[in-house]
Amino acid sequence: MVKFYYSFIIILLLSVVNTSIAQTVDRPRVLVTTDGEADDRASMVRFLLTSNEFEVEGIVNSSSQFHWEGGQGWNAFHPVTWVKEYIDLYAQVYPNLQTHDTLFPHPDYLQSIWKVGNITEIGEFQKRTEGVKFIAETLLDTNDHRPIWVQAWGGTNTIARALKIIEEDHPEKMKYVARKLRLFMIWEQDQSYQEYIRPHWEHLNITTIISDQFDCIAYIWPKVLPKTIQTYFKKYWMTTNIIEGHGALCNAYENNQGAFNAEGDTPAFLHTILNGLRSMESPDYGGWGGRYIKVRNNVWMDPLPDSSFTRPKKQWGFENSWSKLMENRTSPEAIRTRTQYFKSTWRWLPEVQNDFAARADWCVKPFDAANHHPIVKLKKSALSVRTKAGATLKFDASQSIDPDGDQLHFTWWHYNEADTYSGKTITGSKTSKFIFKIPYDVEIGDTLHIICEVKDSGTPALTRYKRILITISE
Repeated sequence: MVKFYYSFIIILLLSVVNTSIAQTVDRPRVLVTTDGEADDRASMVRFLLTSNEFEVEGIVNSSSQFHWEGGQGWNAFHPVTWVKEYIDLYAQVYPNLQTHDTLFPHPDYLQSIWKVGNITEIGEFQKRTEGVKFIAETLLDTNDHRPIWVQAWGGTNTIARALKIIEEDHPEKMKYVARKLRLFMIWEQDQSYQEYIRPHWEHLNITTIISDQFDCIAYIWPKVLPKTIQTYFKKYWMTTNIIEGHGALCNAYENNQGAFNAEGDTPAFLHTILNGLRSMESPDYGGWGGRYIKVRNNVWMDPLPDSSFTRPKKQWGFENSWSKLMENRTSPEAIRTRTQYFKSTWRWLPEVQNDFAARADWCVKPFDAANHHPIVKLKKSALSVRTKAGATLKFDASQSIDPDGDQLHFTWWHYNEADTYSGKTITGSKTSKFIFKIPYDVEIGDTLHIICEVKDSGTPALTRYKRILITISE
């Protein structure tokens, strides 16, 4: 009873806090293009259950080298109406989702921004389809200058044609569009990026992520994920937490006899969740959508597995990806290399899966019977710090709160893969406070990334973060 009253007071306080946050913090704007493959449909279930985290600007059917209208057998194109059907299923759980967060978008709104793009052939980007015009109009809208993350779950052909409209009809707006556009591509699943977007738009420095490491949560996950991580993808966990007893939308989740099948496109929107990791500030920070390094202009790709691998000069995808090259290797050294390669994504997967499980619960459970994310607060601390070698830094997350009154567990750790500092990993802490001394071997200009990870004791346990970026000055 004590916990109930405590939780009730916290919920009342958070309702005020959340109103303030909604007014002052912009949620990321996202627009999805999808070829409708089985893993896209699975990703769409998670996307809709995560849609309170975004301002969803559009959902557009596109094609890919794998699926297009007229494709036969495995290449057959799933009827575009699957998007409408999934939104209809979302509508059935929407009233309960609203009790957990009023920011979930209304189903009618989602239906209004569903459009059909270029789907007739592989890489076709000549037709001015409804979806193409919708994307172009969204990017050209000068009433909203905020960045918009356009995600290619399939090919980029529909996006390419939208950009071509802008170049043909509004060339004076190209720089404006480039400043607000962010691209997250799951491979290059047709030639339209190489044939049109790269030569016509890449020089305008559009932040562009082309991901290969997504593949560890696509169809090959049983081969490449560490055994400890696979637990969250096997039949018992998936059936218990997602597939059974969680409402109409989760009932439609594409699975493999109760186990996880594939969600290769999910990293595209995991990257844009405001979970405290600040991953949208720079692709090399790393976060739930992976970590990437700059390869040219403002284009970012996966870090090299080792020095024996070379970067693609043209289309980056199924035929030449490092993921596919390493997929079936069995030597201990090759397995170590492959495991390390995918670590930028799999290191977060227990937290990602627990997040999914909580959202599945939100479909059917009342607020006080489900778990909700903790809110991490740092006392008198900036998230970006400039300091000198040998300086002592003090951080305090003891003011963090949990909306359900759960106990909070703190872990401070040094995310050294994201650093430019090449020295030893800094020892972390398991308390709400963290005091450490900057190493003396840092160099001016070095950066260090310290993560404050806060996990609650609810079921499923949920995690949020604060990343502190430390830059060494004179």
